[in-house]
Amino acid sequence: MSRLDESRPFVPVGIAILTVSDTRSLADDRSGQTLADRVGDAGHRLVAREIVTDDVDAIREIVGRWARDEAIDVIITTGGTGFTGRDVTPEALEPLFEKRMDGFSEVFHRISYDKIGTSTIQSRATGGVVNATFVFALPGSPGACRDGWDEILKPQLDYRHMPCNFVEIMPRLDEHLKRGAAKSA
Repeated sequence: MSRLDESRPFVPVGIAILTVSDTRSLADDRSGQTLADRVGDAGHRLVAREIVTDDVDAIREIVGRWARDEAIDVIITTGGTGFTGRDVTPEALEPLFEKRMDGFSEVFHRISYDKIGTSTIQSRATGGVVNATFVFALPGSPGACRDGWDEILKPQLDYRHMPCNFVEIMPRLDEHLKRGAAKSA
């Protein structure tokens, strides 16, 4: 079972939050604010926060820019993961993934099922790696953001979380790029 190894130091990471919505502003973005509050409360750095409309190209532009920013280790999006015509976050993100994290979606749905039952199937929460940056797409409700952060992301973004966590593997996410550079030199 998981545990915190108190002999290890807490290592803050840089996190960016992107709310995908045609109707929200920063003033009434409850889901983005829920995540921002939790990021700060956990001791991490909120490096960027924006709102973008449900537009594939606009989402990709921001996520791509943030994934190239060395201050950002993790990108969390909220919104646009449903089935309506405007819900395009997975379509925007998944083609960018160098590695897809199927387990994120599976664990999110297990946690969500315990809280909202079969309604969890209406979410296409997803996760992956883009340019050595973890990217997670959560639904656009504050409850889903709380569940995704509290139950999955907070523990995995804590270097003290054992038996393993995302923070300890961050320096190795771009190993394939380093090997490729060494071969071409």
